[in-house]
Amino acid sequence: MGCLGVCVGMSRCVCMRVLSQARSCSTLVSSVSSSHTVLHRPLLSSSSSSSSFSSSSSSSSCSFRSPWSWPAQPARPLSSRTHGGSDEDEDDEDDYDVASSGFQVGRLQMDNVLRANEQSVRVPEFDGRGGPSPVLKFESNQLGANAPLEDRRCAATCLRTRGMLFGVFDGHGGHACAQAVSERLPYYVATAMMPEASLEDLEVAMETGRPVPPILQWYKHHNDYNYRESAELYVQHLRVFWQELLLSEEHGEGLSPPDALSYAFLRLDSDLSLEAQVPLASDLMRSTAVQAAFAGSTACLAHVTTEGIYVANAGDCRAVLGVQDEDGSWSAVPLSRDHTALNADELARVRAQHPASERDTVVADERLLGMLMPLRAFGDVRFKWSRELQESVLESGASCCDLEELHLHQYSPPHYLTPPYLDAAPELTFHRLRPQDRFLILASDGLWDELGSAEAVRLVGQHLTGVHLQAPVSARERRLSLGQMRQLLQRRRARAAPALDRNVATHLIRHALGTNEYGELDQERLAAMLALPSDLARMYRDDITVTVVYFNSNLLKTRHGGSA
Repeated sequence: MGCLGVCVGMSRCVCMRVLSQARSCSTLVSSVSSSHTVLHRPLLSSSSSSSSFSSSSSSSSCSFRSPWSWPAQPARPLSSRTHGGSDEDEDDEDDYDVASSGFQVGRLQMDNVLRANEQSVRVPEFDGRGGPSPVLKFESNQLGANAPLEDRRCAATCLRTRGMLFGVFDGHGGHACAQAVSERLPYYVATAMMPEASLEDLEVAMETGRPVPPILQWYKHHNDYNYRESAELYVQHLRVFWQELLLSEEHGEGLSPPDALSYAFLRLDSDLSLEAQVPLASDLMRSTAVQAAFAGSTACLAHVTTEGIYVANAGDCRAVLGVQDEDGSWSAVPLSRDHTALNADELARVRAQHPASERDTVVADERLLGMLMPLRAFGDVRFKWSRELQESVLESGASCCDLEELHLHQYSPPHYLTPPYLDAAPELTFHRLRPQDRFLILASDGLWDELGSAEAVRLVGQHLTGVHLQAPVSARERRLSLGQMRQLLQRRRARAAPALDRNVATHLIRHALGTNEYGELDQERLAAMLALPSDLARMYRDDITVTVVYFNSNLLKTRHGGSA
């Protein structure tokens, strides 16, 4: 996530120069394609575990295993990243002949890079409790700009309660916080919704050493990984969490989804903070905890049931609903708001938490204390702890980890007078599902920097239906010059072009990075973006993570009396 970065435009002549350099050395792209010869490998599954909170799943099977015990992370694909490109200096390559440049090979390499983290899962017809599933399938993908990628994602079915959880997490200051949150937040939410009897089953199993009933069925991509070295710590704190729920006289049948989401966000952020302050079982575990606390992550988590969608958002990831209107056209319904200084309500909320004397310094240059773009996030204890606590934790941490190597230094933001300045309290939204609600897009800000919500919904809708609606030529457009009419026709032709990707998340990423001023997919621009070395990519684009959830339209129509 580009918290401290600036938006730099990439002209088409720059694209050409980068592409030329990439063709001469071609080390970045070719190394990725050679290590990912299988583009649609099924999800990993495993044998049963004697103590398991979770189950992993592929499209054809599921098997239970202990939480946070996924395979070690394989080598990551190319990481690169940009903030929107302008298309100036187009005369520099108007006569450029793609076909005669040996570009076909480059295209195959581009496809390998774009598709390396693809995931496509058709969800079982019935959920973990035997009820009909509101989700038909979901498709997801990630493309890095940072090395390693700082975004994370999650998808899981709640086995002890109703519904599915989908999340996108945009890390900054490293991937450690986003990694921890993506692994743990779904457990906290699912546990908070579980009835007292189910929580007692978990506690009895832990006390007696019997197999623990699974809480979640995970849907993992083979490139996704977990902090296996911290699994014991995570289980311990999850157990403390459910023990406290059991002690609550009001828990009963479990918290409602909005209460569970809100409580889980706050509790996990508190646990991340606590774990960095206390002695832990190993230096590696302590190092991981300190990194997770000092790094940060935004989060957008959706809980989907047959009744509707609850979205909990903290930061600038975004959830957008795709609605198909009666005339076949598409409209975008926002289910979250970006928590940045561009959101007037959010800016007022942050300023109200501090003295009037800090009004001009709490948010400066559209950043928290002039440094951090999102105004809500997990971790980021530099914006939450006192100076004294920060110094104490870093001094004690120096004995177990190399702070210099982890880029952890003893400093505080300017004008740091009345902490905390940041929290992870989510903003909650509920939407009752209707037959015309076709899909949900969850994405990190790397996508939204390049595509508007309406354009993203249009691309997904047309990919879903294969129908490319064109608005009638308006009276104003009939008065266009020949040159302007040519541009209009190019845009229309581009919109009607067939999709190059079966996975709709890849389709969105391709269009986000490769669309030119005519609305056409410019293969040269896309190749230049993907060929940028990792030390430059972050200047031009951001990590991008996209998950598109398709709803079970037949179920929704049945629940609404067969209405369309």
